[in-house]
Amino acid sequence: MDFIPKLLFWSMQKMYKKISVFLIALAISFSGYASAVDTVLTYSPSMKKNIKAVVITPDTYKKKENFPVLYMLHGYSGNYGQIINYAPDLRKYADDYGIVIVCPDGNYGSWYFDSPIDSSWRYETYVAKELVQWIDSHYKTNKSRTARAITGLSMGGHGALYLSFRHQDVFGAAGSMSGGVDFTPFPLNWDIAKRLGSYSEHEDVWQKNTVINLTHLLINNSLTLIIDCGTEDFFYKVNLKLHEKLLYENISHDFITRAGGHNGEYWQKAIQYQVFFFHNYFEQSSNH
Repeated sequence: MDFIPKLLFWSMQKMYKKISVFLIALAISFSGYASAVDTVLTYSPSMKKNIKAVVITPDTYKKKENFPVLYMLHGYSGNYGQIINYAPDLRKYADDYGIVIVCPDGNYGSWYFDSPIDSSWRYETYVAKELVQWIDSHYKTNKSRTARAITGLSMGGHGALYLSFRHQDVFGAAGSMSGGVDFTPFPLNWDIAKRLGSYSEHEDVWQKNTVINLTHLLINNSLTLIIDCGTEDFFYKVNLKLHEKLLYENISHDFITRAGGHNGEYWQKAIQYQVFFFHNYFEQSSNH
């Protein structure tokens, strides 16, 4: 007897989700901004498949020769549309700051690794190499590392720091919003074991791939860094530990914390702060 009510409930949920996505898209389309929002198909040679991404170009795109690029990575269970859904004002930020913003799809739970146990998951190679090359060949970008930054939320916060630490020749600045910067306290969560193997059997692999253990790759000012996490977030303690470790190792960085949890309300503000931070970085880099 419960089948029909349950079916009706799930059908309504799907309908509401579609309506909310439509309304967001409608709001963006009538926002008055001259910037363009495109959903593009990029190609990953390493995974032999097409992968979607949102690319936002500013209103001045036709007037200038090249633009700095900010890559923004979504969280666990999200997709390429997650960040612009949380922050429709990304279009305004692209206009205001004259930057190209790229939001790629990192699959449901890639954690932006090249998985050592599943060769079909190569999202480090995809984002740090293949996607950057694809964007640079299809858009008018400044191809210098100092005109390229990467950030993300939750799983994407881990991904942005992980990729930037390991590819400092590609990215000049990086950030994290509520990032899973040390996932070893969470061995059963968020499909990490599917990418790295179980923690109990592959602890060394987990330790080598969690951001907090990669700070030895940095020297002071090799990357411009911003880390942001709310005090009610379940990742707050590991973010605080990363901040303290960077201080101990004399690695300059901005660390922002304020009241808030692991949710869209917090990320909407964090995205605004971080885009402004990277705008300042691009401006300072272009003046040197």
